[in-house]
Amino acid sequence: MPEPAPSIAEETNENAIALKEVEGLSQGQIVRRRFSRHRGAVISMIVLAAIVLLAFTSVGFVIGDWRVPGWWQYDWAEAVALENNGLPTLDVFHFVVGNHPFGQDEIGRDIFAVVMRGTQQSLMIMVIVGFIGTFLGTVIGAISGYYRGVVDGTLMRFTDIVITIPVIVIGAVLGRTVGIAGAPVLALVLGAVVWTGLARLVRAEFLSLREREFVDAARVAGARDGRIIFRHILPNAIGVIVVNATLLMAAAILIETGLSFLGYGVQSPDTSLGKIVSENQVAFSTRPWLFWWPGFFIIAIALCVNFIGDGLRDAFDPRQKRMPSLRALAKAKQGGSA
Repeated sequence: MPEPAPSIAEETNENAIALKEVEGLSQGQIVRRRFSRHRGAVISMIVLAAIVLLAFTSVGFVIGDWRVPGWWQYDWAEAVALENNGLPTLDVFHFVVGNHPFGQDEIGRDIFAVVMRGTQQSLMIMVIVGFIGTFLGTVIGAISGYYRGVVDGTLMRFTDIVITIPVIVIGAVLGRTVGIAGAPVLALVLGAVVWTGLARLVRAEFLSLREREFVDAARVAGARDGRIIFRHILPNAIGVIVVNATLLMAAAILIETGLSFLGYGVQSPDTSLGKIVSENQVAFSTRPWLFWWPGFFIIAIALCVNFIGDGLRDAFDPRQKRMPSLRALAKAKQGGSA
């Protein structure tokens, strides 16, 4: 039997309880409280932070000509003698890590070090693509939605042109050339073409928000267009922007993985997770651990970012209906009986 629909009095009581829970809190405090209640997002943030910390502290990282060493004993480009016939020395059940927990490839490189370096590059691409794509999409969408008319038509037709060109084709054409220059340059190219979806969403939000009373009040007060866009309308659209930025970052790491797998992404002597999978695909039947570990980190990073985006959506969206806690319901019943 279906549950009976709640009465108007029950819905009013629930809304009153929800309002009491956030009464006196700032918008930031409300968002943090809602986000902290999303267990999947909180756990994903912890896991992603652990992956970032492991990747950048284990094998160190390079900034220009400056090399920061890590605590792991092997370098990602260092070839040593094969140990245990290249098999992984990691034994979870007996708490044994060994010298090569992820195994070695055919030339003796430590796969743990290689995967950590690939994770660094993939994370760097993900962050740069997310930042550039979010910036371009927000600016173009905001200007288009606020000014409308000729400006809107011009920017949206330009957006349509960019949308018609598949990202994978642009990456294939430019990836081999810019991939040699390193992951940051490849990320710049990808970030310049993945902003289109966010621009459309921001435009729709601005078309709605520009008709609100607080915008009219700002105009009457003499505020300029730039101040209205960035100080009044943009903060009210930040939820859509933040959520879609996380989704854009999750898509970016998958795009980079696909390009590197096809040979159009990061080029040697550097590496990325997709490039590691591509290099070891022929060894899948004989040494599958060379394929498993980079694939595991790709899936883990993408899932973590998606779960964080889901938590941010719940936190920023004021239309999400929050069920009151049992304690709040008990208090409400006590107050009603009294």
